Amino acid sequence: MVLLEFSMFPLDKGESLSRYVARCLDVVEHSGLDYRCGAMGTLLEGEFDEVIDVVRRCFDALAADCNRIECSVKLDYRKGRSGGLETKVASVEQKLGHPVKR
Repeated sequence: MVLLEFSMFPLDKGESLSRYVARCLDVVEHSGLDYRCGAMGTLLEGEFDEVIDVVRRCFDALAADCNRIECSVKLDYRKGRSGGLETKVASVEQKLGHPVKR
């Protein structure tokens, strides 16, 4: 399984970009993959081809009317491991002895 965190937004649409972020989140939600939306990006969990395809579809959704798009992507692959969206944070919380803000 792969954890992929990405942030994507247009650079040519002014200061308020939430409607474009929402457009990408709609793609993510319809993908059926497990995800977490954060203030600065979205974290997906799935097979490599699945998570890359979601990023591509988000790009296509923005490219329809955006002339300049910025995207950053981080990828974490761990063979034979799934559930990383929860277990990675839970491991840190266990070591801290208390929950972290989410």
